[in-house]
Amino acid sequence: MKFKLPPSFTPALFSVFQEGYTREHFIKDLFAGIIVGIVALPLAIAFAIASGVSPQAGLTTAIIAGFVTAILGGSRVQVSGPTGAFIVVIYGIVLKYGYDGLAIAGFMAGVLLILMGIAKFGTVLRFIPFPVTVGFTTGIAVTIATGQIPAFLGFELEKDPADFLHKVMVYVKNIDDFHYETLSIGLLALLISISYHKFALHIPLKIFSRLPGSLVSIVITAFLVKILELPIATIGDKFGELHAAIPAPRLPNISIKLIQDMFQPALTIAMLAGIESLLSAVVADGMTGHKHRSNMELIAHGAANIISPIFGGIPSTGAIARTATNIKNGGRTPVSAIIHAFTLLLILFFLGKLAAYIPMATLSAILFIVSYNMSDWRTFVKIFKAPKSDLFILLLTFSLTVFFSLTVAIQVGVMAGAFLFIRRMSEVSRVNPIQDQISLIEEDTQNDPYSISMRKIPKGVAVYEIFGSFFFGAIDKYQSIISGLERKPKVLIVRTRSVFDIDSSGLHFLEDLLQQCRKNGVHLLLSGVRAQPKIAMRKSGFLTELGEENLPANIDLALHRADEFISETSKNSLCNTIPQI
Repeated sequence: MKFKLPPSFTPALFSVFQEGYTREHFIKDLFAGIIVGIVALPLAIAFAIASGVSPQAGLTTAIIAGFVTAILGGSRVQVSGPTGAFIVVIYGIVLKYGYDGLAIAGFMAGVLLILMGIAKFGTVLRFIPFPVTVGFTTGIAVTIATGQIPAFLGFELEKDPADFLHKVMVYVKNIDDFHYETLSIGLLALLISISYHKFALHIPLKIFSRLPGSLVSIVITAFLVKILELPIATIGDKFGELHAAIPAPRLPNISIKLIQDMFQPALTIAMLAGIESLLSAVVADGMTGHKHRSNMELIAHGAANIISPIFGGIPSTGAIARTATNIKNGGRTPVSAIIHAFTLLLILFFLGKLAAYIPMATLSAILFIVSYNMSDWRTFVKIFKAPKSDLFILLLTFSLTVFFSLTVAIQVGVMAGAFLFIRRMSEVSRVNPIQDQISLIEEDTQNDPYSISMRKIPKGVAVYEIFGSFFFGAIDKYQSIISGLERKPKVLIVRTRSVFDIDSSGLHFLEDLLQQCRKNGVHLLLSGVRAQPKIAMRKSGFLTELGEENLPANIDLALHRADEFISETSKNSLCNTIPQI
């Protein structure tokens, strides 16, 4: 008997080989993978240094994580590695707990991501409010850009402050100490990175137009610094030469205290990795027409974040820019992402030592561009025209990211978004009493065959109609039904045809309503109950207590049942008044 993985838990690479992988596919993937590897090189180094770790850690992450997610991932074209989103979190962890703390946080985040994937949280992560995502992304961009000012201007600090306001005050105080040569190299790198592609269009050789401006700026500025012997800080000055090898596997020093301290940062890393990866996969789907497997994508990134720290790497996630580059250059299967990892490995082996000549100011210029692209300021400004609640969430998340921490920003932003969602849901939920055969709401009687206004309500029958979710946030709105029992109708009909879901609070309300009806001698009927509420009623035992015969499918059956009940009650009352002989 052949073992077959469920479709949602099948890596995209397996599906590609099952469908048939041709030589033509490989040639396209080979070219795309090499280009993406070259694009990833300066970014991996820049992100690592900005995170407070060595450039070796960035390259190792791009190689290891890029390979693992390509093998196990649920997207055909996703390219993974270190990204700007993690810089703020990683820098804070390394500053306080060292690399061991970061390794444990990354490992724990990987476990959380795998559990999320197994629990099929892939679709749930997409429901994080858009203003929260924009708020913390723009906040991260501002924090990254601000942190690059000393390296770009060339002034040295004994200690770089951790909090934003203190950081800005120190930078302003030291700004007069900027270094002319460093600033000149930084501005040149910025100019080349921004304008290279416009210039490259006029070069006959097409290969040059495909090179990233960031890589070209690194080559030119490193060459100038070396040839002119400029007194400018380079990677070699700060970190020494890169080792032409992947670091040997090593487990971090683990303690219970460190595991406890790392839980919240690990949760933040897991959330960021999940959100970024799935967002990148959705963008890729739109560009290729293929649909990614979100749960498998989470599991793949979980595995990558477990393995990466063992080899001295840092947290990784799906990278939108590298994924888009992969697609634009012809990559259509996970093989291109595998080739991207091997390209970086070959560069590390044969050209790694040359990275020591890269000026720190050049990397700062590259990160300025990354921050600008990451901020998506146009979307940020556009949300100012959105409802005030969305604007509040945006500014709250942005402010918390910049002035406090990304961990706090995500937690508070998601909670605030959830509370606003509950409030909005409760606002659209309502209950309407039906009086004198006319609904208090305007009904389209022509399009509604079950309009109550077209039916006669028997005397002694009260009818209420509920609209919206029957959940804890709207229970107070339904209290008017219980209040209406003071008029003591003989039959109470509650129409629930517009209720598609109910929670335990809603079930508790119905149980309370049933008890109140029995106490007042009122017969309760629930009309037009939908599938989910009916299943919930059955599981909770409420349906047994009420009786299935008291769940008429529509208002006609409910009115007929009410009329029968009133007739039977009247007969019984009449019999009881006849004197016995």
